[in-house]
Amino acid sequence: MSTGAPPVVDGGTEARPHWRLARAAVLVAVFVCAACGLVYELALVALGSYLIGDTVGQASIVLGVMVFAMGVGALVAKPLQSRAAAAFAVIELTLALLGGLSVLGLYAAFAWLDLYGPALVGTAFVLGLLIGAEIPLLMVMLQRIREQAAGSAVADLFAADYVGALLGGLAFPFLLIPVFGQLKGALVVGAVNAVAGLALVCTVFRRELSRRARLVLGAGSVVVALCLGYAWVTAADFEVTARQQLYRDPVVYAERSRYQEIVLTRSVREVGHADTDLRLFLNGDLQFSSVDEYRYHEALVHPAMRGPRGDVLVLGAGDGLAVREILRYPDVRRVTVVDLDPAVVALASTVPQLRALNGGSLDDPRVRVLNTDAFGWLRTAAERFDVVVADLPDPDETATAKLYTVEFYALIRSVLAEQGRLVVQSGSPYFAPRSYWSIDASVREAGFATVPYHVDVPSFGDWGFLLATAGTVPPVLELPADAPRLRFLDPDVLRAAAAFPPDRARLNVPPSTLLQPRVLDYARTEWRGY
Repeated sequence: MSTGAPPVVDGGTEARPHWRLARAAVLVAVFVCAACGLVYELALVALGSYLIGDTVGQASIVLGVMVFAMGVGALVAKPLQSRAAAAFAVIELTLALLGGLSVLGLYAAFAWLDLYGPALVGTAFVLGLLIGAEIPLLMVMLQRIREQAAGSAVADLFAADYVGALLGGLAFPFLLIPVFGQLKGALVVGAVNAVAGLALVCTVFRRELSRRARLVLGAGSVVVALCLGYAWVTAADFEVTARQQLYRDPVVYAERSRYQEIVLTRSVREVGHADTDLRLFLNGDLQFSSVDEYRYHEALVHPAMRGPRGDVLVLGAGDGLAVREILRYPDVRRVTVVDLDPAVVALASTVPQLRALNGGSLDDPRVRVLNTDAFGWLRTAAERFDVVVADLPDPDETATAKLYTVEFYALIRSVLAEQGRLVVQSGSPYFAPRSYWSIDASVREAGFATVPYHVDVPSFGDWGFLLATAGTVPPVLELPADAPRLRFLDPDVLRAAAAFPPDRARLNVPPSTLLQPRVLDYARTEWRGY
């Protein structure tokens, strides 16, 4: 399939030893370009999971659109094969620019334009189109060096392509994100992409480039370098500005940990409140407001403390606020906190405003913090607990939906001591009734008897909980006789909390399981628009 004089072997027998090096250079370029292409895909998926929370949905959109576009790109590349080297260089420069700036552009579309969905589809399509054009052009370039059987050439190219994809898949979570973060990580990959493409064309295939083509590629290289360089220099300021656009109050702390984006905001003084409003957000979801968090945590913790309570297990709640309430009972001997993200725990233990709010509870000698996945930890736990407090993020993401399944609650049941109680934060029975009653159905399916209740938390609205005990006899929803003095919850409020109005009566919805995470579908549908 040779279409012109081979640039490396056209010198006769003297040039013949160099064809192996030239072929190796092409395969190295395939390797690097494949790694870069997969990183672009993963970057779009990861950004969507941070901003939207729907990891499976985002992955399906990105991969589906990009694979389709790659097929279109392979067809579009057909007319370019006569000038394969120059076309490949232009494609790599374009891909480096658009891929390198893709995360920045999508973040801007989300923060300012409210066009994230269309922007994601458009970006995925364009990047897929460019990536799909690479292999046909590289095939032509490989054959021009030394013609070989089509099957052998395809095998060589795809071997390098797949191994390069493996490198990109491993480098993204374990190197690029930890070292550079998402914005700068994409810029680094864009620069590598440009260098790999230009290095191949300007060395092995330099004789195929006309003087005009060299000038155009040189100017394009300068433009790409300037754009990526400027984006690198301004990335930090851009991220701060864009992030602030997403929150009502000034952002005073922001960190992207291995698991999530952590943001603290602090407002000016609210009317009717003496203190400023400190708020914690995880992946954009509000976790608490310092103005009214006591309502939530009193309702969550104290009804479950009626009875034996020497050993308490807290799942989630790395902010230390639920632990603060638990430690108000002097007969609590041990509190085990299982929270996945050490960054949240570190924040709650070091930021003065948070420490003042949680009373330094995580530093209490009775408290043990384990930074691990709650589901995995429960599978091997041999301890027994009098009280289990499940204060976990809402089930609106794939990663958290498993923590609201029958299987998860069955694991909790296995670590409950005799007469033990479980309390679950269960979302809003007003805004998300199907989600709430599905969680109740899941707890009951796991072998518990439940008492649903709900209270008003102004920052959240009407918010619901489930108090449960193993067996068929539901627990008594009362405060302990020796409960400390509380700001919000009293016997009358708690009795009223168990009453649901007719428009929010129990719904007959099925439980959620690992293989059928119905609560995830409910949460996504019901919270849309809020």
